[in-house]
Amino acid sequence: MAAKGVSVWIGTKKGAYVARSDAARRKWTVAGPFLEGEDVFHASPDPRHPGTVYVAANNGWWGPALHRSRDGGKRWTEVSTPGTPRRKERTAPVEAPSPKFPIKNLWHVTPGPADDPTRLYLGVDPASLYRSDDEGDSWEGIPGLNEHPTRPKWNPGAGGMCLHTILLDPKRPNRMHIGISAAGSFRTDDGGAHWTPTNVGVGASFLPEKWPEVGQCIHKIALDPADPETIYRQDHEGIYVSHNGASKWTRVGRALESDFGFAVAAPASAPGEAFFMPLAGQSRLTFGGGFQVYRYHDANRKWTPTVKRGAFPGGYSNHRDGMATDSLDPSGIYAGTSQGTVFVSRDTGKSWAPIPYAFPYVHSVEVVAR
Repeated sequence: MAAKGVSVWIGTKKGAYVARSDAARRKWTVAGPFLEGEDVFHASPDPRHPGTVYVAANNGWWGPALHRSRDGGKRWTEVSTPGTPRRKERTAPVEAPSPKFPIKNLWHVTPGPADDPTRLYLGVDPASLYRSDDEGDSWEGIPGLNEHPTRPKWNPGAGGMCLHTILLDPKRPNRMHIGISAAGSFRTDDGGAHWTPTNVGVGASFLPEKWPEVGQCIHKIALDPADPETIYRQDHEGIYVSHNGASKWTRVGRALESDFGFAVAAPASAPGEAFFMPLAGQSRLTFGGGFQVYRYHDANRKWTPTVKRGAFPGGYSNHRDGMATDSLDPSGIYAGTSQGTVFVSRDTGKSWAPIPYAFPYVHSVEVVAR
């Protein structure tokens, strides 16, 4: 059955919001803030359970907490956070929870596969991966990654040593990719028991060893919707593509004025293409004096700006989870900015318009069809 519309979940520095529209994606209604005042690094709708949303919230006083709503944001329940008592059970702020690597912040929540409706994955700082088989009511660490032999070589990026990306391969049930800043990307092919660093071809000019096994400051990766062996990567050191499941990377962003950036998204209706929001390395703002997103055509390595120069003047930047796509055809592309504007293209990059709402500083954007 065709989707009637979309719900865009937006994580901000002052809570979570949801913007809803029909399939035309021209008019929007906005609800929120939910969990008002919380620093929401990631708001993640669960496509397996319509109306269910998970929010990774962080608080400078009370620490991290994972929240769940089963009714589209009307009511919220705090669920378990690895090694940390629920806030209602605390008598004091939590500064040093009990795990081997005490959790500072929750970064990313990913629902499990469609045939495993209660599984969740959670990425945290300091870089660790957790799995829940009961919708977040309890968690277990993934020792194959969390105690990886290369861990002594991992270092924090500017946002901390965060596990910020979790990608499930839709064609290989036992394959998963993760991204850690600043350690790089890793892949498991056996459901999480063993993990291989996947950073061949990606440089790290800020380290003594310029082409290390680990230590790269990866910002985001996205699987091609038609071929998950093709992966697009936005790294601190540039924009890369892999055609062999991340075993080797090729830098393809040098043609741009700058190929530094944080976000990348690959729409379902445009296989072989990806969208990036590159930033000037020094200012961390889009170059050209306004909002801009570039389309990458993998077949010929061609780059095309999708926003008319000067259409949306001002200084814009975004975060690694600040870009998403929907499953409609043509796909919608959503770009949240740290200035509080969320831009939408309802025609796979041909045109753009802002959601008419001034959000707080945007950390993340996720979309689910409804």
